[in-house]
Amino acid sequence: MKNQLKLAAALRYIAKTILVIIAVFWFIFSWLSGAGSGLEGVIANSPNAIAWLILPGLVYLAQKKELLAGTLISFLGLFTIFFFNAAKHHFVWWAISLPLILLGGFLILAWYLSGAKSS
Repeated sequence: MKNQLKLAAALRYIAKTILVIIAVFWFIFSWLSGAGSGLEGVIANSPNAIAWLILPGLVYLAQKKELLAGTLISFLGLFTIFFFNAAKHHFVWWAISLPLILLGGFLILAWYLSGAKSS
């Protein structure tokens, strides 16, 4: 049981840390991708970046509701497969979809290993 709790804590830490890094990276990338046309391009491209603010919100949710957050993050990863057409663009699969699916799975597994069936 003690080893399961250690594994759950490690999975939780890894998933949350990497998810925050992913969220910050893609937020900045999507926000500044319009910078080629100056400040107007950055401002016009802001709605694309706002979508990446969902992920830190889900990481915050994982502090209290690990199962719910893990499930939503995994579904977000599945959604990106279709939204970004990952079947044609393999970079999207490896850089966005698969990490979200796996890290959401880490949170679900951490919830299961910790035995916190009520969250």
